[in-house]
Amino acid sequence: MQLLSLTLKGFRGIRDGLGLDALTLDFEALCDGAELVAIAGANGRGKTTVLDNMHPYLTMPSRASAAGAGGFSYYDHVYLPENEKELVWALEGQSYRSQIVIRPNGRRRTEAFLFALSDAGAWRPVTLEDGTVSDGKVDTYTRCVEHLCGSADTFFTSVFGAQCKRQLSDYRNAEIKTLLADLLGQEHIRELGRKAGETAKLLKAGLVALRQEASALDAEGERLARARADAADAPARAARTQAAVAAAASALEEARQAHARAAAQREQAREADARRGQLLQEREAAQGAGRVVLQDLAGREQDARQRLDRLMRRVAQRGAQALQRRERLENVRSRCHALLEREHLVHNALRRLPLAEQLLELRTERARHRRDQVAEWEQAKGQLRILVQRVQGIEREAGQAVLQAQALRRRLGLTAEVPCAGMPLQGACQLLADAREAQALIPSADAVLRRLGDEKAEVEREGRAVKARVQSLSAASGQLEAAEHRQERARSRASRLALLAAKAEEIQVARQRLTEVQAELDGLGDPERDDSSAEAVAEREERDAITAAMQAIDARRTQQSDLLKQALARLDAVLRTLPEPFDPQQLVIAESARDRAIAAHGNAQGSHVDALKELESLAALRQQLDALAQRRAAAHRRALRIESAMGDWALLARCMSNDGLIALAIDDAGPALSGLANDLLLACYGPRFTVSILTQGETAKGEKREDFDILVHDADSGESKSVRLMSGGERVWINECLVRAVALYLAQAGERRYETLFSDEADGALDPDRKRMFGAMKREVLRLGGYHREFFVSQTPELAGMADAVIDLEALRADADALPME
Repeated sequence: MQLLSLTLKGFRGIRDGLGLDALTLDFEALCDGAELVAIAGANGRGKTTVLDNMHPYLTMPSRASAAGAGGFSYYDHVYLPENEKELVWALEGQSYRSQIVIRPNGRRRTEAFLFALSDAGAWRPVTLEDGTVSDGKVDTYTRCVEHLCGSADTFFTSVFGAQCKRQLSDYRNAEIKTLLADLLGQEHIRELGRKAGETAKLLKAGLVALRQEASALDAEGERLARARADAADAPARAARTQAAVAAAASALEEARQAHARAAAQREQAREADARRGQLLQEREAAQGAGRVVLQDLAGREQDARQRLDRLMRRVAQRGAQALQRRERLENVRSRCHALLEREHLVHNALRRLPLAEQLLELRTERARHRRDQVAEWEQAKGQLRILVQRVQGIEREAGQAVLQAQALRRRLGLTAEVPCAGMPLQGACQLLADAREAQALIPSADAVLRRLGDEKAEVEREGRAVKARVQSLSAASGQLEAAEHRQERARSRASRLALLAAKAEEIQVARQRLTEVQAELDGLGDPERDDSSAEAVAEREERDAITAAMQAIDARRTQQSDLLKQALARLDAVLRTLPEPFDPQQLVIAESARDRAIAAHGNAQGSHVDALKELESLAALRQQLDALAQRRAAAHRRALRIESAMGDWALLARCMSNDGLIALAIDDAGPALSGLANDLLLACYGPRFTVSILTQGETAKGEKREDFDILVHDADSGESKSVRLMSGGERVWINECLVRAVALYLAQAGERRYETLFSDEADGALDPDRKRMFGAMKREVLRLGGYHREFFVSQTPELAGMADAVIDLEALRADADALPME
């Protein structure tokens, strides 16, 4: 893959680092013929933002929190309403253009297009062999890019070294094997293993369903067995139910005869019942007439009682109103007396109020004067602190000037000690030149010391004057507190006197109101004596009339009750002369017994029919049990076959997993990867370190288990240890050699040729010598792998100087600053 141009619009890193809304880099012009291309610039200039977008994948690897989908979002790194990334690149002689549009506002939306340059010079959407077209959707774009360039994990592990990327030694066993399997092109084996695993899962699901079917068959067998056990006594039950039918028929005949006898007795008692009914109707009519009269009397009595209740409520209400009025007047009289008792206090307040107000004004003015003094004191203290800080700054500057003067004199003193003094070589001696320069600077250094001494003396004089002012005003705070206390006391006294003086008019109103209230109380009279008003006399007369009416109603009710009792006694005597009435309950009982006998006969017949049906179903149950036994045997045979097949497919899935054929492929590639890494170590860092890849380890019991580790042999110490136990700098260059060895292996295997490598500040933990070796390793990787170019970001000037071309973001920043402001 070769990069041709890159345009970024609306990325935060470009705006913050370069002050630009859009950035365009023409790699063909900037990197013409260069193998190593450095991206240079100060921290925060956007180097990582540029490098993170120099690939067609939908991620910025240095900003991704995790690998795969969901670990990165463009929306956190753009700021315009519509942001764009456009990358033009070439792969195997074909030019492509990736165009990504990010809209973060409202409903967030990202569109991604992949175009290919046709022979006619037009950009056409990429179309894969399976019909997938890059139509702007993220998933179709991702499928097209991975079809052309391989998976993102392979690219960012072997070709693109992002900032803070995980080292190979930090991967767990399963992670590194998955990654190496992808790098080694073992995806088809993993796909076979996945299909085998899915087949095993489907067989397991089928086995579960078959076992559920077997359980259902077992439950059905138990149900049929219980049903057969229940129907075992069906012949005996049929005989018993036939006898019960005969007994029920006999009982039914007896019940019908008893019902006929009860019906004949009822016909004989009909005439006496008619006379009894007539007398009962007369008795009911007499009772009804008596009730009507009594109800009328009760209504009249209720009306009288209601009139009496209304009268009593009216009397009570009038008395309560008079009592409330008297209490209200007495309360007003009490308040007036209480106010008049404070009349002398009100007169005193009217006399003393002007003096209190004058005193309040004087004390307010004195408190204001004290506040001005406190403010002046605070200002003087702040000025004194500033002067002290100035003195300290002058002393620090004077100390530095003294040290500089001493250094100049020490350099001047070297003129007598230099061996070449007085010789023809003294004109070319650097030490003598420094001494003469120091001699010329000594007067200016002494002048600085004198100036600082004068400034310090002037500031100290000013400080003494300010300090005297602070001391003279030191008592102002206490005086202000006392003045404010006296002011508050004067304000409280004036407020209290003003409130009392305001009651002078209330005193006059209270005296007048007291006279009016006393007159009203005298007009109400004495509440203890009987009321002789016209209203009271009328109320007593009305109460007497209501009482007389109620007594007349009571006498009438007594008379009516006596008449009703005499009529009822005469009718009851005639009723007692009649014969006893026929009891209808006898007929009801006979009918009920007949109905029960009919129902019992029907139930007996139904039980007999059920018993006959059980005889028929007993034979059917035996046939069902035989058929069920055959189905259970067939299900058991199928379950055994599925269990055997499931074991075979599970074994095949394990063989095709990371611990099977893929592990063997990694074992086969391990020596080649180790050899390439050791070649890079030898060519760039010397023969000290050699690496080997271990894919198996030993447990505490000495047994072999699947594992992954990178073992490093140190030729200087003769020891071998895991790369995890090495220092940070050693791990950096060993990890980079391993990563580049993976890239070389892929290039030699011919799976895909990316032609361009990327790395971002991978040399941070290396010392200067190792950094130069690191740059040499980059060229060795390009040579061995046949790569066209490597882009890298480094803060090391020496490493940037080894590059064939430099993309200087500082120059772009300067150009942006030079643009005229709109």
